[in-house]
Amino acid sequence: MDAVPEDLDLLPTTRRALRHRIAVAQSEGRAPSVVAAVVRGGELVWEGSRTSVEGHGPDGNVQYRIGSITKTFTAVLVMRLRDEGRLALGDPLEKHLPGTGAGEVTVAQLLAHTGGLAAETPGQWWERSSAALRPELSDVLGEEPFRHEPGRRHHYSNPGYTLLGSLVEALRGKPWAEVLRAEVLEPLGLGRTSPLPQAPHAGGWAVHPWADVMMPEPLEDLGLMAPAGQLWSTTGDLARFAAFLARGDERVLSADSVREMRTSAAPPEPGLAEAGYGLGLQLMDGAGRRLVGHSGSLPGFVAGLWLSEADDVAAVVLANCTSGLPATALAADLVAIVADAEPRFPEPWRPFGEADHVALELCGPWYWGTSAQVLRLTADGLLELRPVGAVGRAARFRAGPDGSWTGLSGYYAGETLRAVRREDGSVSHLDLGSFVFTREPYDPQAPVPGGVDPRGWRGIG
Repeated sequence: MDAVPEDLDLLPTTRRALRHRIAVAQSEGRAPSVVAAVVRGGELVWEGSRTSVEGHGPDGNVQYRIGSITKTFTAVLVMRLRDEGRLALGDPLEKHLPGTGAGEVTVAQLLAHTGGLAAETPGQWWERSSAALRPELSDVLGEEPFRHEPGRRHHYSNPGYTLLGSLVEALRGKPWAEVLRAEVLEPLGLGRTSPLPQAPHAGGWAVHPWADVMMPEPLEDLGLMAPAGQLWSTTGDLARFAAFLARGDERVLSADSVREMRTSAAPPEPGLAEAGYGLGLQLMDGAGRRLVGHSGSLPGFVAGLWLSEADDVAAVVLANCTSGLPATALAADLVAIVADAEPRFPEPWRPFGEADHVALELCGPWYWGTSAQVLRLTADGLLELRPVGAVGRAARFRAGPDGSWTGLSGYYAGETLRAVRREDGSVSHLDLGSFVFTREPYDPQAPVPGGVDPRGWRGIG
């Protein structure tokens, strides 16, 4: 990333708070080393590290293994195929990758971990054993690949992302790692992200839970499981990747497609801290802040990449220990430190460039029964519907070519809003998914379902 613009640079007090937080985490987590970075406004604004080796600290160019953050990279490849029309998210796997024994699962279910597949592979602990034990997809899935009926619940599945990696290979006709390099790593400038370690890189360590001693962890090539957790990367590269996940990049995925990835596609699993799962991205609520990103761990390493869209702040944490240092919680804390100490400046208000007179005609108060609503046109050309003075079904709508509007969020996402006109061309009422919105409560001149009492509004007696 280039030099930080002056208006994004952090205050000295904020920088000290960040340094202090990772120092505490490294000490209390007993990690051989930890390296972290913060992104604000799409730019790298802070880097820091702590280490047990005197006089030496890792920097943003030192590789660590990132574990399941790899899944987000794999999901990006799948979304590219969707955007090219090579597949649909609702397609069953069998349509593109026949003969797996799990062909009824859809692409979307695999991305969101709702396919019902087992969490792990059969046989030995796959993260610490040779990939030669799993040369075929049948070895990854086993004789009974399902633990739940597809689509019924969120159940995290590492084999599910092996299937997605094989899907990418089947449709591209090239190895997963080669496709990833050409379609994501090179366009985004992630030159220090790779399937195998490249110097300088950290060694992975197991720290004894009850004694201040440690021993090296084995480094296995994951083979077919690579799309679920193989990658090595740096805080420098992951900072760029975080900026991409927040904004998109037309060379890889559009802003709309990465926004779709960040949108919940599965409810949270009971008992977990997650707030749900998107398409290759975890969702998490903490301290009143919605975070999206992914955690990662493999023997010898833990990792976390988390961003707050509302604050436009992201943080990356990498450490070389099997357990002890909570990388996700630490990354979330780094986001909070920056967002709370230096709140984001809102974008300046600007008038709409060329207001559509039809959309203007729809603006103002409306009533769904007796519920007061207001419809307003925003500077980005969307219609925004909100209840007046109450919590309710807020939503935004995008104009369609036929004069209708499609819901983008909330209860009305995907629903159609239409202005129904009288013979003279004036607007009689709005129809929103069969609900009638009128200019006054239960307007007797509008076709209110069930009709309106002819005596109108009155008091008691």
